[in-house]
Amino acid sequence: MALLQTLQIYEAVDNAFTSGEAVKDLFKPYPLADVSVQRVHGEKGFTDFIRIFIPGTEGKSQGGQAPSFGIVGRLGGLGARPQRIGLVSDGDGAIAALAAALKLADMSGKGDRLKGDVYITTHVCPDAPTLPHEPVDFMDSPVDIATMNEYEVLDEMEAILSIDTTKGNRVINHKGIAISPTVKEGYILRVSDDLLRIMEMTTGQHSVTFPITMQDITPYGNGLYHINSILQPCVTTAAPVVGVAITAQSTVPGCGTGASHEVDIALAARFAVEVAKEFTNEVCSFYNKDEFEHMLNLYGPMNALQTLGRPLAEV
Repeated sequence: MALLQTLQIYEAVDNAFTSGEAVKDLFKPYPLADVSVQRVHGEKGFTDFIRIFIPGTEGKSQGGQAPSFGIVGRLGGLGARPQRIGLVSDGDGAIAALAAALKLADMSGKGDRLKGDVYITTHVCPDAPTLPHEPVDFMDSPVDIATMNEYEVLDEMEAILSIDTTKGNRVINHKGIAISPTVKEGYILRVSDDLLRIMEMTTGQHSVTFPITMQDITPYGNGLYHINSILQPCVTTAAPVVGVAITAQSTVPGCGTGASHEVDIALAARFAVEVAKEFTNEVCSFYNKDEFEHMLNLYGPMNALQTLGRPLAEV
């Protein structure tokens, strides 16, 4: 279903000269897809942020009330040139998000439009730096995580799937995809039954989840260990966020080349498309709203975990 789009994106970005404009060109046959590109410079270079908007038939952009959905492709960079030649494993999240966008655009052009608006964001950088990390090196980025959140996490997104390669660890030993518990406003909530159902349907296998910790849902820059940036969108939004990890049985560095598996990327894209269909049609929920309100009444807000915090001595 999404393999063709995955291969199209893969081919477009697997080169040293790729850019946001090259990705934008792929959407020219789809007039309903509004694609914008903005180049942003940081201390370590520059990257092209891409925003794709696909309006729904009853979306808020059209004056309707259908929920708006967000897909974020998380990564440091698509390549680590000149240290490494070729597409790095870390780029899989961006490819999956863009493939989902291309599939949704193709569907819309053929009359299969969703009710709600869908926003897809990511960035494209073929020559990002690397960063030491245990157990394997991370890909770094030309811009910091706050800048990524600024351009990729939009106010319009009422629920977010954050797709990221998550292979550089020893806590996930499964090749394919896995999803996280829902994170909202500093709370780690239980895994969504609806998302588990959709996952089992799209993969044809038992659902797979991965553990996250309090550290993982705090912002980068506080000196704490993070599994990766998959849940960083949660620090800047009140919308529920779920991580979609593209995974491996072995421990694979984000800067490793020849480690991307197109079928797994397509699987993440297909899952995202199916969630978009159901969420915008209001038949898929990321969390139980009544239970969340009850938790707030019992324990109060946990928004402090969305900040960099402060030492106890300063409180």
